[in-house]
Amino acid sequence: MEKNKSFSNQEIAKILEKVAAAYEILDKDRFRIAAYERASVSIQHATSEVKDIWDDDKLDDIPGIGKSIASYLDELFRTGKVRHFEELFKKIPPSVFIFLDIPGVGPKTAYTLAEKLNIREEKNAIARLKTAAQKGKIEEIENFGEKSELDILNGISVLEKGELKTKRMLLFYADALADEIIDYLKKSNEVIRADPLGSLRRKVATVGDIDISVCTNNPQKAIEYFLNYKKIKEVISRGEESLVRVVLFSGQQVDLRFSTPEKYGSMLQYFTGSKQHNILLREFALKKDLSLSEYGIKTVKNLKTCPELVEGLKIKNFKDEENFYNFLGLEWIPPELREGTEEIKTSLNGKLPKLIELKEIKGDLHLHSNFNLEPSHDLGQSSVGEMLIQAGSLNYEYLGFSEHNPSVSNHSEREIYDLIMRKKEFIEQEYYSTKNKDYERGIKLPKQVLNSLEIDIKPNGNLAVDEKCLNILDYAIASVHSSFNQKREKMTDRVLKGLSHPKIKILGHPTGRLLLEREGYELDWDKIFDFCLKNNKFLEINSWPNRLDLPDTKVKEAVKYGVKLVINSDSHHVNQMAYLQYGVSVARRGWAEKKDIINSLSFEGLSDILL
Repeated sequence: MEKNKSFSNQEIAKILEKVAAAYEILDKDRFRIAAYERASVSIQHATSEVKDIWDDDKLDDIPGIGKSIASYLDELFRTGKVRHFEELFKKIPPSVFIFLDIPGVGPKTAYTLAEKLNIREEKNAIARLKTAAQKGKIEEIENFGEKSELDILNGISVLEKGELKTKRMLLFYADALADEIIDYLKKSNEVIRADPLGSLRRKVATVGDIDISVCTNNPQKAIEYFLNYKKIKEVISRGEESLVRVVLFSGQQVDLRFSTPEKYGSMLQYFTGSKQHNILLREFALKKDLSLSEYGIKTVKNLKTCPELVEGLKIKNFKDEENFYNFLGLEWIPPELREGTEEIKTSLNGKLPKLIELKEIKGDLHLHSNFNLEPSHDLGQSSVGEMLIQAGSLNYEYLGFSEHNPSVSNHSEREIYDLIMRKKEFIEQEYYSTKNKDYERGIKLPKQVLNSLEIDIKPNGNLAVDEKCLNILDYAIASVHSSFNQKREKMTDRVLKGLSHPKIKILGHPTGRLLLEREGYELDWDKIFDFCLKNNKFLEINSWPNRLDLPDTKVKEAVKYGVKLVINSDSHHVNQMAYLQYGVSVARRGWAEKKDIINSLSFEGLSDILL
């Protein structure tokens, strides 16, 4: 780490990843490991440069950055290094951090490989490991074997081909980058409007490059204005009037497409749908002797088939998408549905769902405050009072605090009970205390505050707290946080057993996936759906940016099955309560309506089915 070096967010995130790995190898406190992992993810997907935030003395405002990590980052920016990190890294062979780039290789595996194969130096570490594997040296190591050796060879092959160098971003990150660019564009008098395109407009869970459409009467001047955007690193290409392609300093490619108002709806439609949606829509249009393009609609045979396309007018332009779809005899199809499934047929029959909207959500039932339950997993960072005030600003009727259950390994049953009871009393006191304080006028607190827990489902299906503790709660969320590799049948039985208790109402982040990091575990979804339907249980759409779980495809299946869903933010910081918009996007992509989402109900309606 060089002194006075300007560290990018990605470099800082990588340093924190190394710290977490080093702590894991050295068997340090798992809460500390989790803290560095969270901080790394938070910085990796921050929409502002952390150095700029440090300059403003606001590192503590970044979710996932506690006082300890903030102090180390302060040292990094002031001196170009962190003495504690350097001392920590000296205890680990440098090759270990190189091995961590291999898919499937975790910190302890990397350390064992380095030690047992005597590959300690960074230089040629991967090549030496590959040679050792080809000679059968890895399978000779205790607890490895032939399969492990083959997996490592395959991982090295993927790494060498560069297949891990993906440019995909979490929706949250891409959305924030696009919003910043669009806000900049809207400051120009030349820009009438600007919108995201492609997978970003469809709110896909992960996004590649960012595409934006710009409506303007003067494309040339609008282009010149955009090229003054301070975060552009390189201009890759520039068309005369329609397209500009750039790379930002953060590494993301951004394409801007420019159109005059009379054609804007045509362009917006053309560049929004998935490839399959566009193919199916073109085929549908061809049956009417019509051809579609980014400029509008024209005939392909004769004008008699389409009287609106009069002689001399070769193409019909559209100012908005609604008229574009209506011209084809279709309802307007919301962007989230344009994936090439049955949306065109459903639109033709006038039966598209009225998709759930963010404004229809009445409350959030999964939040983690900073009340210290001495939990099995990460603790929240914001107070109960702060979250209540934020909920009031969002016009929520109710809020459910669902901190992780106390650590089972570190507490007796009596201690766990006392902690949960103390939390119940604290939330009630904090609610009334906050209510009585003179906060900003116009902000109302939720009418109801609910006491919940997010409870671990153990590998055998038992819950991490006992009956006495469950009776304290208004409701509970059950989630899988360990042993993700169980086979489908065993994992299904485990989840169903965990859901079977009457107090458990919600299955949290139901597949356990982490976007761009970890695949979800396998479940027999017919059994899960059937159980939920018959036993008044609800599946969560977790809005956390790298979860977005239940996935949209499973949301659609659940909706067809008649299973009710709940959209939660899983916030650990008051700022993260805004994540709920991304859960709503998942619900919309899954064809969910207001009637499918239980936290679109008033508290009276919710209490009938939840409490």
